Amino acid sequence: MQEAIILVGGKGTRLRPLTNHTPKPLLNVAGSSFIRHQIAKLMDAGVEHVVFATSYLASLFEEEFKDFSQDLEISYAVESVPLGTGGAIRNAGRMLRGSTDAPVLILNGDILSGLDLRDVLEQHAAREADVTLHLTRVADPRAFGLVPTDDAGRVLSFLEKPKSPEECVTDQINAGCYVFRRSVLDAIPADREVSVEQETFPELVAQGRRVFGHTTQDYWRDLGTPLAFVHGSADLVTGKVTSPLVERSTEALIHPTATVDPTARITGGSTIGPHTVIGPRVVVDRSILGGSVTVAEGARIHESVVDHDSSIGGETFLREAVVGCHAQIGAENELPAQLRLSCGIRIPAQGVRVSGTAAACLTAH
Repeated sequence: MQEAIILVGGKGTRLRPLTNHTPKPLLNVAGSSFIRHQIAKLMDAGVEHVVFATSYLASLFEEEFKDFSQDLEISYAVESVPLGTGGAIRNAGRMLRGSTDAPVLILNGDILSGLDLRDVLEQHAAREADVTLHLTRVADPRAFGLVPTDDAGRVLSFLEKPKSPEECVTDQINAGCYVFRRSVLDAIPADREVSVEQETFPELVAQGRRVFGHTTQDYWRDLGTPLAFVHGSADLVTGKVTSPLVERSTEALIHPTATVDPTARITGGSTIGPHTVIGPRVVVDRSILGGSVTVAEGARIHESVVDHDSSIGGETFLREAVVGCHAQIGAENELPAQLRLSCGIRIPAQGVRVSGTAAACLTAH
């Protein structure tokens, strides 16, 4: 039995207010919760049993999959206190059933990747590895921990974020997907906080264990920030990265129950949720609109997220914005880039404008 663990315990603070009531892996990405895209990919790789390592709003994962009827068994390992990446893996490992030499796939619950999981499993077996890490190359590695390898792919060390160009000895970084030999996973200390990046992996390398990197140039994106989140969803819709749950690439994924005026333009891989209403001359580009959202005439929404049951007034402009659920944004607002609006907020017409208008000044006098 091929088994896997998905790490889904984080609070997703960088995505608030979207994550105030919903764990990050359960947010809608390209028409499905992100974790369902991961589940579909794991099933394509032959996984038959997956353990969710949960903590924040843990019961919502069981609710999401209570009617899951596909040929995959799901177990839930709940952390009562934060255990770190290594501690979460060890805690979830209690629910695995494989032999001591069996490989266990481990995925971070917020990484969108084009990695071929069967390929990394085959490489792990061929090298008789204790641990295999998926590594990806980035143009600017200064924001990441570095993972240099030798010519055979063996990991040499784990380096903290470099502080100078001279410390950038490689452009390879940890991409958030691992394969552990079951016995190595079981040796992680139990019932305490453990970081695989700062404790487990460096100790294994120091002990001379067989730790290898599997370096690819596949699509890779951490969905932890609002802009990365909307870009990842758009890339799935347009086919830049694939998922078994997205049947074909397109300019927009519009729910059948949504209503879109013929003069509106929905582009860039945008997703429009159920029962949402898009008015005349509206432009929605590379954005995510949840269910039961109303967008009035002439509004423009670019690289933004509007959560469910919210309304956007006529001629309002959103760019790189996050609008929480049940919000009401009045007409002719122009919101600053990277603004986040809390759930239930009310902004009157012309309440927020980056640039003033003659009409607004006359109204004020």
